[in-house]
Amino acid sequence: MRILRLADYKKSPNIPRLLLRTIFSAACSIPKPCRLSPFPCSTPDLPHSSCRNIHSHSGPSRYPILKAEARPSPEARTCRQSRAFSSHLLSNPDHHCGVAPSPRPTPLRCRNLDPLGLAPPLGYSNIAVSLAAPLTLNNKQQPSHRRTTHSQSAKMTVPDSFPHKHKVAVIGSGNWGTTVGKVIAESTSEHPDFFEKDVQMWVYEEKVRVDGETRNLTEVINTKHQNTKYLEGINLPTNLIANPSIEDAVKDATILIFNFPHEFINNICRQLKGKILPYARGVSCIKGVTVTDDKIELICEFIGEQLEIYCGALSGANIASEIANENWCETTIAYNTPPCDRHVANGNGQANGNGNGAYEEHRDSRGQIVKTKLTPVPEDYPPLDHEVLHTLFSRPYFTVSMVSDVVGVSLGGALKNIVAIACGFVEGHGWNMTAKTAVMRRGMLEIIQFAREFYPETIQPATLWEESAGWGDMIVSCTAARNWRYSKMAVERGVSIQEIERTELNGQKLQGISTSREVSSFLRARGIEDKYPLFKLVDGILDGKVNVNDIPSLFRKN
Repeated sequence: MRILRLADYKKSPNIPRLLLRTIFSAACSIPKPCRLSPFPCSTPDLPHSSCRNIHSHSGPSRYPILKAEARPSPEARTCRQSRAFSSHLLSNPDHHCGVAPSPRPTPLRCRNLDPLGLAPPLGYSNIAVSLAAPLTLNNKQQPSHRRTTHSQSAKMTVPDSFPHKHKVAVIGSGNWGTTVGKVIAESTSEHPDFFEKDVQMWVYEEKVRVDGETRNLTEVINTKHQNTKYLEGINLPTNLIANPSIEDAVKDATILIFNFPHEFINNICRQLKGKILPYARGVSCIKGVTVTDDKIELICEFIGEQLEIYCGALSGANIASEIANENWCETTIAYNTPPCDRHVANGNGQANGNGNGAYEEHRDSRGQIVKTKLTPVPEDYPPLDHEVLHTLFSRPYFTVSMVSDVVGVSLGGALKNIVAIACGFVEGHGWNMTAKTAVMRRGMLEIIQFAREFYPETIQPATLWEESAGWGDMIVSCTAARNWRYSKMAVERGVSIQEIERTELNGQKLQGISTSREVSSFLRARGIEDKYPLFKLVDGILDGKVNVNDIPSLFRKN
């Protein structure tokens, strides 16, 4: 799609003025968008009743565009709308005009279009029109921003710079924590308009042997710029700073990235409570759930409740060593932007309690109003929304998809570890890929069933079928990741998986073991364990009560 400014058009003698009328009297039909959300048009000269905020398939932008779209109506309306478009543009020369072919002439409707999106297919006879809101503030041209997927950013104008930048802290430094720290530190260096360059990473202090000497792990990371214990051979950015003090690492941080074994979550939250900024926001990279016999809770929501902040979740088909070596992969971040952080739709850029979101209640994954009153992110920081988080995590080798389904991303990332252990048992026994595929299929059915039973208000099953956090993560976990690898090794060696965990993992834990036990206990307490036969079977094998040979019986009809 070619973008033209009317100011440039007026300067060009080679473009006949007849083209202007042709453009504004044309209309088109464009592909159906992902979803619609109505809001009042911010341009008074345009027909408000037909304006909608669209999140298109190609991904929305922070700068929405009004686009002509097919909509049956009387021909007279077409003329009125054409004149409204023409009048508005001629009086606002800083607006942009996108020209693209269209399949057929029909009346106009205003539509939000990503200016970075793809143009419609070529080869049609008519012309479609898109009108961009001005990308300027105080007579300064605004930079283009990275396009995100399924963004929640409302229509707004973003200043050239903010008085304050987001400071990021990574809590945890295992192989996955260090890998995520590397990704984020690279991004903060490249985007000084949004983030402070230095990234603090909390490291549980340990002694390591390096070059024949015993040294502190934090010292090694900050001097050699390698995590020689958990991510050996990977060079880390110099702005990723290891810190043995968790309180010092999170001081003044506005974005907290949680990345450690989920069995340590209670202790770490106790250490952080009251030590972080009240308006900090978090993203949990921990694949697990907190479970008692009484309730099950998403880890991101547990963190948010304990620290009185909002926390999203990251999960996907990710293997730490491959990402650290910059082998391309994708991931999914679920972040349901709190209403107090959402920007108003009239383009004035106000946010964080001053916009429409200030009158909405923040709701949790069960649709209940959150009791904790969140402190809005101050206006002098970049807005913490899908676009900013996409910018923080996205790398050329790490593709990020942004969604709002925290339940789907969290449960997919947690429960697939149980299925991965089952697949390791199957392969270690000597069964083939088709047997493992049967276990994966059954596992995904039980994950969706679990989500629908305990989170019916907000679960979107499409997340598990379409996103990396769903089937993508399942396939990788059941064919290449740790839970699969070490459960397979246990069967091949004829020992328990707990013994393999103790001898092979260098002090780290297999999340599938603890998740399996906690989930089975939760289901057993409700008397519904038999509704989840695969989960029940894995728990029985871990406890030594069931044999791997019994797995095929799961698929036999009585």
